Amino acid sequence: MQYLLASLLFVLGLVLRCPAASTPNIVLIYADDLGYGDIQVNNPSRGRIPTPHINQLATEGLRFTDAHSSSGVCSPSRYTLMTGRYHWRSRLQTGIVPVWGKPLIPERRLTLASLLAAHGYRTAAIGKWHLGWDWGIPNSDKNLFAGSRGASDFKVTNAHQRAWSDVFSRPLGGGPLAAGFASYFGTDVPNWPPYCFIEDNRTVGIPSTSLPVKLLRDHQASIQGPALPGWELEAVLPELTRRAERFIADSAAQPKPFFLYLPLTSPHTPLAVNPEWKGRSGLGDYADFVMETDATVGRILAALKKAGVADRTLVILTSDNGCASYIGVAELEAKGHFPSGPLRGYKASAYEGGHRIPFIVRWPGVSPAGKVVDSLVHQADILATLAEVLGVRLPDDAGEDSFSLLPLLRGENNAIREHAVSHSSTGVAAVRSGQWKLILPATPSKSAKSELFNLSDDIGETQNLAASRPDKVTELTALYVRLIEDGRSHPGPKAANDVPVRSDPRQAGVQPSRLR
Repeated sequence: MQYLLASLLFVLGLVLRCPAASTPNIVLIYADDLGYGDIQVNNPSRGRIPTPHINQLATEGLRFTDAHSSSGVCSPSRYTLMTGRYHWRSRLQTGIVPVWGKPLIPERRLTLASLLAAHGYRTAAIGKWHLGWDWGIPNSDKNLFAGSRGASDFKVTNAHQRAWSDVFSRPLGGGPLAAGFASYFGTDVPNWPPYCFIEDNRTVGIPSTSLPVKLLRDHQASIQGPALPGWELEAVLPELTRRAERFIADSAAQPKPFFLYLPLTSPHTPLAVNPEWKGRSGLGDYADFVMETDATVGRILAALKKAGVADRTLVILTSDNGCASYIGVAELEAKGHFPSGPLRGYKASAYEGGHRIPFIVRWPGVSPAGKVVDSLVHQADILATLAEVLGVRLPDDAGEDSFSLLPLLRGENNAIREHAVSHSSTGVAAVRSGQWKLILPATPSKSAKSELFNLSDDIGETQNLAASRPDKVTELTALYVRLIEDGRSHPGPKAANDVPVRSDPRQAGVQPSRLR
């Protein structure tokens, strides 16, 4: 009996001394519109923006050079990140969740947050959500929330204030809490109304005025609408950073592991650069904002170190899509900075610059430091990866397109996934298989032309090989059809897509039997 008790105490001691092996803290930093080439370590010859903190993170961890988001724009990529499922299986076939849009993630669907919460994690989302809420706006009042993109301020009437007060005085439905997070703080979409912070499921204050039209100029906000009086766009990123630091400090003092999802509002518009960063890059506001974003990453890493949990925390840094060309890319390139690096295209595109994104992982004691990984990976893979870290199997109706990256995180070199799919903002499908990439037309038709590239020797996608390699066009088209038919890409029973897939090649009258 004494021997048995001593053995149990020994095992218990091992468990207590090694919490990082099974339940690391997890920090997922999700930049907004940060291009592949905007971080120096990815773009040493064509990048001029200093990013010392992100560079250091890469030095201390793994840097993936062939990582992809689900889309070239925001909401669909966030859906896939949270659920491990391609967004084009959902109702969001093109574009993004609109202003005052409904939740995209059904409450029944497993997410990163609900997975980790079910296994004892303290969870928080701090930053940009942009996956929809149940705002509770009556149909009769929708015109009072429409906002304006005009050249002058619109008049806020008593009717506006009454409707806004009625909606923003009540708890909001949907949102991060419905997706499994225990707490939320952020601005939802920083360039859209409502211009206020949201904490958990309530606005912080009641918006009673409209954002001044002057704040719609020079790559700032996009639309007028309900705002708190005196709302300052520059205050958003610093407040999110402070909240994240506070969450880390509070969580480190508790016995439970924590998961911090930090979807930054930068360097997406508003390009609301704070004074200490204004002009620092010498390249313009966007580059200054990238530097301010890098400084935020540095503060988060410093907070982990100060709290004494850096060596027990898995940190992932990535971006929802490529850099937006409309922020002045031509001027940046003229000054020697190429936000997509060697890649073709920018945000919204099916070309690599739209969806090949920065992806860095630091996991002390598990991942080798300074290693570059060229294996094909996808943001959908984070869900299955964390499930395997926890030692649990995902149910068949979750993570349908998610593959565990844990072997790669441990330093192994074997390929995890052989294929992946990303879409443009208009629903153009980019299908990868090995180093081959097929871009299918957004609206399938017999006359529409596809584009085929071999990325192993043409990373810039300059040579369309579709005419000379029809066998590869057929092969990758058939692969896409199979992924649509199966409702999943990870092995498992067939699943149903939420809606018919608009980019399905069979809409052009091509029969699957001819493709296989």
